[in-house]
Amino acid sequence: MAQDRAEVQVRAGAETDLEALVDLYNHYVSMTAVTFDTTPLTPEQRRPWLHSHPEDGPHRLLVAQDVRSERILGYTTSSPLSPKPAYATSVEVSVYCAHDAGGRGVGTRLYEALFRALEGEDAHRAYAGITQPNEASARLHARFGFKEVGRYGEVGRKFGTYWDVVWHEKELRPRDPDRPAPASGRRL
Repeated sequence: MAQDRAEVQVRAGAETDLEALVDLYNHYVSMTAVTFDTTPLTPEQRRPWLHSHPEDGPHRLLVAQDVRSERILGYTTSSPLSPKPAYATSVEVSVYCAHDAGGRGVGTRLYEALFRALEGEDAHRAYAGITQPNEASARLHARFGFKEVGRYGEVGRKFGTYWDVVWHEKELRPRDPDRPAPASGRRL
C-alpha cells in the first residue's frame, strides 16, 4: 500500500536518529553497489558524519520520518564536494530511502526540502554521483534539473564487479548575467 505523502515529515537529522540512519545505510552497504563502502558501519563510526551536517549552512542532513510510526524512511545530505577551499560553494548531494520505502515520494520530498534549504546558502552547484545502473536515482535527479556531466568508468570494485559512476550537476544559483562565463582552462 502506498504511503500518503502527507504522513511524512522532513526535518533536520538529530543524534537520536543515528542508529536508524546507520541501519538504513548499512542495507545499501551490504546489499547494493550504490555506495562504495564495503563494510557495514557502526553508530560510533558514523557519528562524525552526522556531526558534519549542522542544522544550518550548506552541509545539511535531513530525514524523512513516518509521522505515525516515527520510523525513518530516508535521508538526504549535502556535503563538501572536496576539502580544497575553491570548492566551498559546490556540494555533493545524496539521498537514501529505506529499502521498502521506494516509490512513495520519499526521495522527492527529501530533495524538495534540501534544495529549498540551500536557497539561502552560499552554494552554487550541486553534484551527485550515481553508480550504474540505477534508473530510479537517474530519474529522481533528472526531475530536479540535474544534467549528466561525466562518467568514471569502472571506478569502484564491489562484490567482485567493477562499477561505473555517472556524475550529474545542478545549478543552485544562476550565473550573474553581467559576468562572462570563463573559457575552459582560462585563469581568472
